[in-house]
Amino acid sequence: MSLADKELLQLLDMKIFVDSDIRLVRRLRRDITERRRDIEGVIKQYNKFVKPAFEQFIEPAMRLADIVVPRGDRNMVAIDLIVQHVHSQLEERELSVRALLASAQQTHALPQTLSVLASSPQVGGLHTIIRNKETSRDKFIFYSKRLMRLLIEHALTFLPSQPCAVQTPQGHEYEGGGDDGRAITGVSVLRAGETMEPALRAVCKDVRIGKIFIQTNLDSGEPELHYLRLPKDIIEDHVIVMDSTVSTGAAAMMAVRVLLDHEVQEEKIMLVSLLMAELGVHSVAYAFPKVKIITTAVDKSLDDYLHVIPGIGDFGTNGSESCSDEDQEQRLFRHRPTYLLSDAL
Repeated sequence: MSLADKELLQLLDMKIFVDSDIRLVRRLRRDITERRRDIEGVIKQYNKFVKPAFEQFIEPAMRLADIVVPRGDRNMVAIDLIVQHVHSQLEERELSVRALLASAQQTHALPQTLSVLASSPQVGGLHTIIRNKETSRDKFIFYSKRLMRLLIEHALTFLPSQPCAVQTPQGHEYEGGGDDGRAITGVSVLRAGETMEPALRAVCKDVRIGKIFIQTNLDSGEPELHYLRLPKDIIEDHVIVMDSTVSTGAAAMMAVRVLLDHEVQEEKIMLVSLLMAELGVHSVAYAFPKVKIITTAVDKSLDDYLHVIPGIGDFGTNGSESCSDEDQEQRLFRHRPTYLLSDAL
């Protein structure tokens, strides 16, 4: 009866009527096997009630359909045509959404869900060093880690807290605050997101870490999920999604979508990135208005290769591997694209 409601018809982009000849066969199989009726009784009921009701109420809806598919799922030609039409419609809508986001980037203020680390001589100096193409790798590692630490500390201020009173060693009561008792899980978007894990571990004791490997399909230009590892019982956690830079926001949005599919609440997700483009900020905020977006800087534009401008270049060329020990620091920011998937597997 999906084509019987006039209001519903106005919402549908394509109306398909599947004219299949399996109704009687399906009823015979069900009524004989499950309801223990004889063939004669089933056919009598079908001709007296089912067929007239179909002809009166269902069959007239055929004239409201855009496409009538005879022979049901055996009609592969009709199915292929429908699939092609759906793909073309999705591509057109993707272009319109991207145009809307581009327009929002030019005309709309940055969303309220965005929080940028407060500007200071220290933050400005760190950005100057890591954005300078003449900066050595050692300096890039050192000052990037400092900036990541500041960013993670800033992100933690948005976690909910509750009043808490403790006794000091001097025997006096101190009125302070504590967390809400829920665990924190960090999820790094491979490759470059792993470089932020040490900063999170340094300030969050016993934090759990998950990993998502998302890569752009060179043919379609769309992000694809290649690897996922999330801690168990993540549903109630506050989740910090870490990526070094966000340009279009496509990978970040897929990472958030994966978390939502695993029943993480949208308002408990924070996207934390060292550097973001305005388009990426608008894209994430448009798709997930309850996700908190936290960064140290927002740059205006992207180049033809979707690099953030002025940006810090391709972060992977300066650093994309994870490290947890001091003796791994020198390879923390080395570009080795074959490392991640094999290590994760």
